[in-house]
Amino acid sequence: MDVVTAPATQQPVERPPLGALSPSRVSDFKTCPLLFRFRAVDRLPEPPSPEATRGTLVHTVLEQLYDLPAEQRTPPAAHRLAVAAWEAIVAADPSLGAMVGPDDAEEWLRSVRDLLDTYFTLEDPRRLEPADRELLVEVELDDGLRLKGVLDRLDASPAGELRVVDYKTGRSPHPLFEQRALFQLRFYALLLWRARGHVPRLLQLIYLADGQVVRLEPHEADLRALERTLRAVAAAIERAFQTHDFRARRSALCGWCPHQALCPEFGGTPPPLPTGSGADEPEATT
Repeated sequence: MDVVTAPATQQPVERPPLGALSPSRVSDFKTCPLLFRFRAVDRLPEPPSPEATRGTLVHTVLEQLYDLPAEQRTPPAAHRLAVAAWEAIVAADPSLGAMVGPDDAEEWLRSVRDLLDTYFTLEDPRRLEPADRELLVEVELDDGLRLKGVLDRLDASPAGELRVVDYKTGRSPHPLFEQRALFQLRFYALLLWRARGHVPRLLQLIYLADGQVVRLEPHEADLRALERTLRAVAAAIERAFQTHDFRARRSALCGWCPHQALCPEFGGTPPPLPTGSGADEPEATT
């Protein structure tokens, strides 16, 4: 994994206890401060899901695909990579193989192959040479706020224009929720702008479940507004640390939360808040 790090600030600034903000941690806090705490501070384990594991496998294959010579980047090659990557994943964590089950393994791999086949209808990887894949970008703003994220793919034109590409193994969102989906890409655009000094030309979300592509051209004014929003979120997180008040926020998303047993909204009691903890972790791809 390549890393791009922005120059450090000249004057040391006291950093907030949250460590580095990533898109997923910002989304967690805005959805439910207690969920943010469980994931980023307590680091409570969460059981793997078939959807998340499928997403990890597809991302792995799409990263490895570009290690092949251009003429070999074909659907059959991607299928072979999927089998090998799945075997490696199960060898590293046998519980994931048990989650799928031996009787369902072929159907599981077929669902992965279907997503990969959709990818080939949207792009021709034989004609692409990404500048970076799985690129970790970290920056520190002038007030000491640290941001980071992992980009699925970064393309660069001969003129130096950048395109950020993110793969999603789910379906494209309803237009009413599209802006929320694009938040992650705007975050990445902000990282690249602050790390490299110019705004990416294009942001692109590729939805493999239904073959849709969502594109956005970011502008500096939008990224400045996002930066102000992130500073406000960081301040709210810092206040939550100072007051020990990571309050649960009930919503329709609670039904998918793996921590209901510890949530006061469902009669649970959170564990004591750890001291000296930070939320400094790499951004996972989904």
